[in-house]
Amino acid sequence: KEAGGIVKFGWIKGVLVRCMLNIWGVMLFIRLSWVFGQAGIVILFLSILVYIVVTSVTCLSMSAICTNGVVRGGGAYYLISRSLGPEFGGSIGLIFAFANAVAVAMYVVGFAETVVDNALIVDPVNDIRIIGCITVVLLIGITVAGMEWEAKVALLVILLLAIANVFVGTVIPSTQDKLSKGFFNYQESIAKENFLPEFRDGETFFSVFAIFFPAATGILAGANISGDLRDPQAALPKGTLLAIFITGVTYLGIALVVSVTVVRDATGNRNDTIQPGLSCNFSSACDLGYDFSICQTTKCNYGLMNNFQVMTLVSGFGPLITAGTFSATLSSALASLVSAPKVFQALCKDNIYKALKFFAKGHGKNNEPIRGYILTFFIAVAFILIAQLNTIAPIISNFFLASYALINFSCFHASYAKSPGWRPAYKYYNMWLSLFGAVLCCAVMFVINWWAALLTYGIELFLYIYVTVKKPDVNWGSSTQAVTFINAVNNALILSTVDEHIKNFRCAQCLVMTGSPRTRPALLDLAHSFTKNYGLCLTCEVFVVSRCSHANKQTHLHTPGLPQWLNKQKRKAFYTPVASENLQRGAEALMQASGLGRMKPNTVMLGFKRDWRTAKPQEVQSYVGILDAFDFENGTVILRISQGMDISHILKLRAFCFPSSVSLDVPQTSDLAKMNQRLVEASSQFKKKQDKGTIDVWWLFDDGGLTLLLPHILTTRKKWRDCRLRIFIAGQPERIEQDKEEMQELLRKFRIKCADIKVITDINVSWKLFEDMIEPFRMHEGSKETSQAEALRKEHPWKITDAELDAFEEKVESQRTLQLLYPAHHGCSYLIKI
Repeated sequence: KEAGGIVKFGWIKGVLVRCMLNIWGVMLFIRLSWVFGQAGIVILFLSILVYIVVTSVTCLSMSAICTNGVVRGGGAYYLISRSLGPEFGGSIGLIFAFANAVAVAMYVVGFAETVVDNALIVDPVNDIRIIGCITVVLLIGITVAGMEWEAKVALLVILLLAIANVFVGTVIPSTQDKLSKGFFNYQESIAKENFLPEFRDGETFFSVFAIFFPAATGILAGANISGDLRDPQAALPKGTLLAIFITGVTYLGIALVVSVTVVRDATGNRNDTIQPGLSCNFSSACDLGYDFSICQTTKCNYGLMNNFQVMTLVSGFGPLITAGTFSATLSSALASLVSAPKVFQALCKDNIYKALKFFAKGHGKNNEPIRGYILTFFIAVAFILIAQLNTIAPIISNFFLASYALINFSCFHASYAKSPGWRPAYKYYNMWLSLFGAVLCCAVMFVINWWAALLTYGIELFLYIYVTVKKPDVNWGSSTQAVTFINAVNNALILSTVDEHIKNFRCAQCLVMTGSPRTRPALLDLAHSFTKNYGLCLTCEVFVVSRCSHANKQTHLHTPGLPQWLNKQKRKAFYTPVASENLQRGAEALMQASGLGRMKPNTVMLGFKRDWRTAKPQEVQSYVGILDAFDFENGTVILRISQGMDISHILKLRAFCFPSSVSLDVPQTSDLAKMNQRLVEASSQFKKKQDKGTIDVWWLFDDGGLTLLLPHILTTRKKWRDCRLRIFIAGQPERIEQDKEEMQELLRKFRIKCADIKVITDINVSWKLFEDMIEPFRMHEGSKETSQAEALRKEHPWKITDAELDAFEEKVESQRTLQLLYPAHHGCSYLIKI
């Protein structure tokens, strides 16, 4: 006992004894001899070898995982979930806990069969059900009363004596009664006869192996109570491996001594003897003086194929074998009865499945899962009512094998990820051996029962998808995350070597100047319409801080919760904050530094500035400077909504009035409330399905198709499906049809559907008109003296100089760039502007 009276076990009591008692289960005394008769020595040894390989490799993988960090309660669920993440752990944890609960039923039914075989009964099936239910109640009482360990010590002593009794009995000369029942001590002829398989009653290798393999399901008995071990990192590898070795040798030894001493069929009639030297040509028993040929036409009651109590026949003292059968079945049932609730409790504590939180509560100093015991009781009773051991055994085999496969895969996956956090103290493992173990477990699942294997995988997949969708709030640093990072880096490196082509060009890799993503939802929603799940989207926030305030920068850049908010809003975007002296420098820094290799933004999205008249000249200059994104080889998209798009003041007011509410309805004056309501509606317009309308494109010159591609992407989205594309092109009156045909050809080239093409012949964009518009903002320093011009530059640095105007005019002529500000109009008509 530790401080506070909490009981902790060492490696012998907690792991070795538990594993041996669980592995020496119902199959050892009740079904092993039947498996000998059906499968023969060769297939039986092969089956035991598969069992040893599967369990040994799984144990090596488990040892590596459990020595890589602190192991708490939950056994296989804890090991898998902390290695592969909650998705795999949550799915296999539920299955594994259920499998242990069903295992209780299997062992109890085996116990009840033994009781029924040694008693005079009228209705075997109902007697098995009654005895099984009573046994489970008694086992629950022993467990809850804390007498589990005392009971296991007594059961282990009886079990060891019973196993020794089998080996002793094979060398004691057989009596006439035993001879008539098929036991002849060691005979070479019997060994030859039982060497090859002889499947009967529709049995096959797969069905027989399915019934035998549950013997291998006890290797996690120690791991399942990992929370109750004093030093699980040292105890689990040592105790489990030693238990596998001892039980494996035991199974091989018993298989050998029984299969060379007992014939497959015997009548049990002492008078079925023949004269020495005569032969009935039926079996090796003929050469030993007994004629069991009647078993060819009539169902016999003795021999390996017919009698489940062969071990009692072989032993030196029969009642001890019966006691050993009771011990093996009850000890295994007791181990599974303890394992199932503890694994289930650990799963419920992690709140992977919120509906199961009720079963997380424990009671007493050891935090016993009383509620889990009750649930396990009802599951066990439900399967006990089947009352057929051969039916229950294959059900749990696939569930346990699925757990073993994921333990092996966890070890391989963690090793493959090569994370610095993967440094197990146990060195006797190999990642490729673990992968082989995982594949072998999956193969054995199909060998046992192919449809049950598919069903198991289907259940796992369903639970995996469920946990993935629900996204539990846990972060265990799984190897899946490490491999995701490795794959992302490798893919980015591969992508950087791929030449650009129209077929692999990802349009609209957007750098969205949203500020905090919550404050400009319309801009974020429109960017999502462009990128969806196929393109890169970076939501950017520039914190304007002084150059020398490093501490202030760090405070601003610490913005927890925003990535989670984006994920909750189903917006696949990255949040990127930056601290800078002004908006322009921050945006330029983002354009230069954002992205990795080819995964870089190619389009800058920002909202239309509304406070031109009231803003400071520096702010206006900073905003206009962002439009120089062309210098960074980026396109520019400006979104203009008449109501505006910044709802930050509404969010602040909501947080002040209703800190825990999500409603935007806050007490305001009538006019302000209407204005804010219109702003909220406008900000959420791109979340809804758009009404029928048009998306207008003003095609000014051939830019390679980008102006057409953006609106085409919108029309492919579900929300914009009812909108039609309309293209305006500038042309001459005498070339209208020719211009339309050229545009149609271009659309066919890009495989873009267009509802209408209109040729505009009266557009007159005059440079003189532009000069008149900017006249109040010009400096005209060329017509002034040098000193006067210098004074004007210092007094009005924001005014346009003659040199800047000349450079702009040259830029317009060389790049044929024209910017049109055109208001959105009816329906869902939006202007794509270049």
